[in-house]
Amino acid sequence: MTDFDDHERGRWAGRAEAYARSFGRLCAYPAHALLDAAGVTDGARVLDVGTGPGTVAALATARGATVTAVDAEASMIVTARTARAAGHFARAALPLLPFPTGAFDVAVANFVINHVGDPLAAVSELRRVVRPGGQVAITIWPYPRPPLQRLWRQAYEAAGGPPRPALPQVDAERNFDRTPEGLTGLLRGAGLDPLRCETLSWVHRTDPQEWWAGPEAGIGELGLLLDGAPADLRRRARDAYDRLTAEYRGPDGLLGLPTAALVAAGRTR
Repeated sequence: MTDFDDHERGRWAGRAEAYARSFGRLCAYPAHALLDAAGVTDGARVLDVGTGPGTVAALATARGATVTAVDAEASMIVTARTARAAGHFARAALPLLPFPTGAFDVAVANFVINHVGDPLAAVSELRRVVRPGGQVAITIWPYPRPPLQRLWRQAYEAAGGPPRPALPQVDAERNFDRTPEGLTGLLRGAGLDPLRCETLSWVHRTDPQEWWAGPEAGIGELGLLLDGAPADLRRRARDAYDRLTAEYRGPDGLLGLPTAALVAAGRTR
C-alpha cells in the first residue's frame, strides 16, 4: 500500500450514503457499457471490485451472472448489502484480492483505478483472478477533464480559496496517462490483450442541491479542498458553484453537466 492508498481510505471512510446520493448516481451511468465491454452474460462468474453501493453488481446479477462484489470501505459494503439482495459482498482492496488465481470469468472495476496508488499492480491483480480467455473491464475519468470535473476547482478558485498543502499523489513512475492510449497501454502492461477502449460522453442530469451535497459531505475534489475550511469560504464556494452552474440549469431547475469516461476491456492470456 502507498501513501496515496492510505489517503484514499481515509477520505472515503463512512461516506457511503453521501456518495450514493450524489456522485454514485454519476458513476452509475457507464455501468451497462462496462458490463457490455466485459461481455457479461448469463452464467458468468463476475468479480465487481470497488462495488460502492453495488450498482454494477446488481446489473450483472440481472443479466444472470453469479456476482462477488468487494470494496475497501466498510460503509460501502453495508450500503450495498442493504440495497442489493443477490450476490456475495465482502471487504477487500486492490492490489491484493483474497481469491484464487483464475477464479472468475470476468472482473470489472468502475472508476476504481482512479483511486489506487499503483494502477499497474491493481490491473495485474484483476487479470490474475480471471481465468485464461476471460475479460477485465475498467472505467476511469479522462484527462483533459470534462466540464463537470473541472467545475469543483473552478468554484474553489472563484471563491478565493487559499492554496492547499500538497496531498499524496500517485507516484510519477507508477502513474499513466488518463487517455485512450494511456489506458490501453496500462492493460497491455498488466498482461492483457486490449480489446476495446472508447470514450463515453453524456450529460449528467442532477438537482443542484443534491449535486452540492457531495462536496458538502467531503466527497470529491471540492469536498477535499473545503475540508476544515472556514464557514465564510464554504459560503463563497457555494455562491461560486451557483454562478458557474447557472448556464447548465434547465427550465425544470435541474443541471445538465457534460462529462465523459473511458471504458476499456482486455482479454486474459
